[in-house]
Amino acid sequence: MATKPMDADLDRAQANSGEMPVNNVETRSGDLEVENECLRERLMRALAESENTRRQGERRTEEAQRYAIASFARELLQVVDNLRRAISAGTNRADTGQHDPLIEGVTATDRILTEVLKRFGVEEIKALDAPFDPEKHEAVLEVDAVGQPSRNVVQVLENGYTLHDRLLRPARVAVAKAQRPSPQATRQ
Repeated sequence: MATKPMDADLDRAQANSGEMPVNNVETRSGDLEVENECLRERLMRALAESENTRRQGERRTEEAQRYAIASFARELLQVVDNLRRAISAGTNRADTGQHDPLIEGVTATDRILTEVLKRFGVEEIKALDAPFDPEKHEAVLEVDAVGQPSRNVVQVLENGYTLHDRLLRPARVAVAKAQRPSPQATRQ
């Protein structure tokens, strides 16, 4: 008895199966194509994302290597500043025409240190007589400077430096004040 209802269901399924398999296969095939296209799109996005992550990692590694000495170079600039102060002080005292071997040694040390810094990408910013640039200069003073254009650097108090294309330390400078017309010029 239990087999009769099953046989009846099986017979009905076989009778209907003559029409259904074609539609079922077409519907199933269309679903698989859509699913395949979605999976292909997800795969392409995942590949693009992994490639972007790889490139970003390479770029970060390159930057880290290129700018790794930034802190060290910044600290070393204090040594450069002190060497140049010593040279300046010794030169001011030695205006008698005699060569001071100590000053010559300090000058040679400064020259060697400057060359080493250049090899590693540290360059001095040439600020004197240049227009003030807030990206490279730090204005400390504003002075009256006859014959100088307004906002022009007239004195460098502390040299500035870049490491490759990045600012390592801004130049501390004095800039020319804007020229005000004299009271006599305005009366005429």
